[in-house]
Amino acid sequence: MRLLHTMLRVTDLNKSIDFYTNTLEMKLLRQKDYPQGRFTLAFLGYGDESEHTALELTHNWDTAQYELGNAYGHIAIEVDDVYQACDAIKARGGEVVREAGPMKDTTSDTILAFVKDPDGYMIELLSAERSD
Repeated sequence: MRLLHTMLRVTDLNKSIDFYTNTLEMKLLRQKDYPQGRFTLAFLGYGDESEHTALELTHNWDTAQYELGNAYGHIAIEVDDVYQACDAIKARGGEVVREAGPMKDTTSDTILAFVKDPDGYMIELLSAERSD
């Protein structure tokens, strides 16, 4: 078994694809409209779906807004250097909501940061070298 994808509902598909491809440097792997169901699916990721987990963006054409709720946490992305990744994301117009630094209130030396996508979903950036 393996994890195939995680799905997020988005309100503006083009804006979301732009964020994930240009700000987080994912690739658009595939996209398909389903006119009868009035939705579009777009799959993005860092590698071929046969070997990598993907992010599925679902755009329901008739939905202008979603409630994110308080149960969902975040997506985590491994980066070589969290500080450099934050600088690059900010330079590309992304919103860093928790600057790069050690995990708070622990003895862990894991470096992390959080950025927010256009719909308010949180994305955690984690160093490739982490202690937990």
